[in-house]
Amino acid sequence: MRAVIDYRPALRERSGVGEYVYELVRALLRQSSPAEPARALDLSVFSSSWKHRLTLPPQLARARPIDCRVPGRLLNFAWHRLEWPKAETLMRRPFDVTHSLHPLLLPARAAAQIVTIHDLNFMAHPERTRAEIRRDYPSLAPAHALRADRIIVPSAFTAREVERQFGVPAEKIAVCAPGAPDWTPRTLVPTNGYVLFFGTLEPRKNVGGLLDAWERLLARRAEREDDIPELVLAGKAGPESQPWLDRLARAPLQGRVRHIGYVDPSNRQGLYDGARLLVQPSFEEGFGIPVLEAMTRGVPVVAANRGALPEVLGDAGLLVDPDRPDDLASAIWRMLSDGDLVAAAASKGIQRAARFSWDATARQVFQAYEQAIDHRRRCGLV
Repeated sequence: MRAVIDYRPALRERSGVGEYVYELVRALLRQSSPAEPARALDLSVFSSSWKHRLTLPPQLARARPIDCRVPGRLLNFAWHRLEWPKAETLMRRPFDVTHSLHPLLLPARAAAQIVTIHDLNFMAHPERTRAEIRRDYPSLAPAHALRADRIIVPSAFTAREVERQFGVPAEKIAVCAPGAPDWTPRTLVPTNGYVLFFGTLEPRKNVGGLLDAWERLLARRAEREDDIPELVLAGKAGPESQPWLDRLARAPLQGRVRHIGYVDPSNRQGLYDGARLLVQPSFEEGFGIPVLEAMTRGVPVVAANRGALPEVLGDAGLLVDPDRPDDLASAIWRMLSDGDLVAAAASKGIQRAARFSWDATARQVFQAYEQAIDHRRRCGLV
C-alpha cells in the first residue's frame, strides 16, 4: 500500500495535532512489515513551506519525505477551493491513499482520500478560530466529509458529532484514539508541586474560567495562602490570550500563576513529574491528549464534563461544569487536600491509560486505509 500523510502539523512545534501525526507515522512504520505483503506500507510524509524544510527525526527514517517549496497558504487555497494540484501531480508519484490530518481533503486523481476530524468546535464557534480555519473549515468541511472515502476521528464523541452535524453514515467513520506515551508511572507525588494546565491558550480551552476559579480559590484560602500551590500554564499563547496574560501581572494572580509557553515534547514528562494535578477545563475537546499523558504518569486530573474529556478520563478523576468557576475551584481544592482521593485517582488513571496504545491506533488507521481503498474500488473510482 502506498500512502501519503500531510505531515505539516508536526513540521515545527508539535502541539496536539502535530503530536498525533508524529506518533501515528512512527507507529505505522513499526507496524509495517515488508516481508508480509498484507502489512507492507510504503509511507510518504508530505510538507509544503516556503521557509521551513522537512527534516525527519531518526525514528521516522523509514518514511519517504516529500518536501515542496510552495507557500503553505497558497497550496491550501488551491487544494481547498480548486482541488488542484492533485497529489500524484504535485508529488510526482502514485498513491493508494492520501491522508489529511484536518477536515479538508488532500485531493488525488485515483487514490482513496481520508480526512481526520479532531473536533467540530470550528462549526459551533467560528469566532474562536482564525486564518484558514475560519475562512475554509465551516463552509467546506461538510462537503469534504461526505466526499471522503473514510473519516478518522479520535473519540466516540467526535464520531457522533460528525455523524450528527455532517450527515455522514456511521460506517464511514473510524475511531482511532491517540495512544499513551511510553512512560512508566512515577512513584512519588510531589507535595510541593504545582497545578498544571497544558494546552494552547485559546478561548475553547476556557483559560479565563480557570483564572476565575483560581481567584476564588485564593480568596477562600486568604488566611492560609501557603495551602495553594502555583498554577502553571504550559502552552503556546494564541492571539486572543493577551487579556489572560495581563491578568497574571495583577493581583491577586501576580506571583501565583505563571505562563511558561510552548513545551518541547522531550520536556513533557518532566513537566508532569513536577505537577500535583492537571486541570483541563476546556469547553470542548475532541480527545484531550494532556489528560491521557497525565494519567499515564499517575498525575490526578480535574477536567470539564464536556466533549470527549469524560470519555478519556472516566472515573479516574473529577469532572466539573466548565461554566461554573466555583465548582472548578472546589474540585481543585478537593484534589489538593484529600490524600485518599489523590491516591485513587492516580491508581485508576494509570490503569485507564494502559488501554491506549499507539500500536493499536496504527492498526486501526491501517484498517481504515484498506476500507477506504475498497470503498473507492466498489464505487468504480479506481
